[in-house]
Amino acid sequence: MTLMIAIDTASGVAPFEQLRARIAEQARSGALPAGYKLPTVRGLAEELGLAPNTVAKAYRALESDGVVETRGRNGTFVAAGGDVAARELARAADVFAERAHRLGAAPGEATAAVRDALRAAYGTGN
Repeated sequence: MTLMIAIDTASGVAPFEQLRARIAEQARSGALPAGYKLPTVRGLAEELGLAPNTVAKAYRALESDGVVETRGRNGTFVAAGGDVAARELARAADVFAERAHRLGAAPGEATAAVRDALRAAYGTGN
């Protein structure tokens, strides 16, 4: 099993975000199973031609999202247990709901904003 990642330097998406998204997708799909040890920050940075800080930033974001876990000197591993996508989605929904509440949005307004954002993201008119 190998981590399959390519960074598109011509993309408008930041390299750390490309890396974060690709590792998260591979973890979600099962291509990277729970317990899979990711390369070291320096090793992956060298392999991809990125700065170590870029890889470290992606790993921190993945850890924050619950996709990976760092075990000190033992390294960084794909997190075990549960559905990573479901956890990420629930966390994003919680953050949105808290923010909408702080902004004073009524539940109907918040729901409409989510519908609009989903339509835009998925490119649908319904």
